[in-house]
Amino acid sequence: MELSRIKALIVGHAVGDALGVPVEFVLREELAKNPVREMRGFGSHNVPPGTWSDDTSMTLCLLESLSRLKAIDYLDIMKNFVRWIKNAEFTATGVVFDVGIATHKSVEHFLRGTPPLSCGGTGEYDNGNGSLMRISPLAIYCCEKKLSVSDALSEAHKISSLTHAHPRSQIACGIYTLIAVNLFEGLSLPVAIKKGLSDAQTFYQNEDQYIGEFSHYERLRDFDKFAGLAEDDIKSSGYVVDTLEASLWCLANTKNYRDAVLTAVNLGDDTDTIGATVGGLAGLAYGLENIPSEWKSALLKCGYIEKLCRNF
Repeated sequence: MELSRIKALIVGHAVGDALGVPVEFVLREELAKNPVREMRGFGSHNVPPGTWSDDTSMTLCLLESLSRLKAIDYLDIMKNFVRWIKNAEFTATGVVFDVGIATHKSVEHFLRGTPPLSCGGTGEYDNGNGSLMRISPLAIYCCEKKLSVSDALSEAHKISSLTHAHPRSQIACGIYTLIAVNLFEGLSLPVAIKKGLSDAQTFYQNEDQYIGEFSHYERLRDFDKFAGLAEDDIKSSGYVVDTLEASLWCLANTKNYRDAVLTAVNLGDDTDTIGATVGGLAGLAYGLENIPSEWKSALLKCGYIEKLCRNF
């Protein structure tokens, strides 16, 4: 696999994350008055321009484990999460901030001896976007190993379960992974999204554990209709369904990397995660060279991120 494509996914993710960090929790109405157009600093978390958040830190935790072991090792991934939370490894500035409640609980469960795949919450209120925001490196592995759709989804579910084990969160991770794999395989963005959704629907409607939960993604069944929704019909909260919907809507309604991530960030609320999830897929779809150079230059520790990509 070409290194530039791996970088497009991971750097694209990190840039979208960093664009969103300064305006996280800011309302859409406020951003409409002063929209994000370039890389900002400080703001919501009082961090320098180009700082990425837990979204990218956890993505790098997964990327590093996959690239070092050339295999999926759930114990090793959890150990990386511990290194991040406890030692501030995999961070932009040596400071850990904005850790999700479900993620923090899962790491604490692990440290108390819970097996990795039993650490994630399984309740209705354990469906934040904390596993979706870090799943993208799995697509690289799926392509390298030429995993089938069912095997790719199975791994997405397990990696989600490290922190978010509810089927609804697993489904979001599965859909995102399939779309990313389709982009790696050279499909255009619209085709990659529609094929990913179709393959996911075929799988989940035949699995008792997931058939009821897939109804929460009902709006994505007719993707052309969904893509035509007005911005007011799109929510940008930290709820995993909202995040996946918002991400795919942004991608469907823009034609380049810059517009995709700026549309995502200016939706407001959970701006770093939606910026990151859009940024990864937009990076893959449009290429590393189409991520604005000034944003890549502003990204803190971009060389470190690219080194982890090379290790794959």
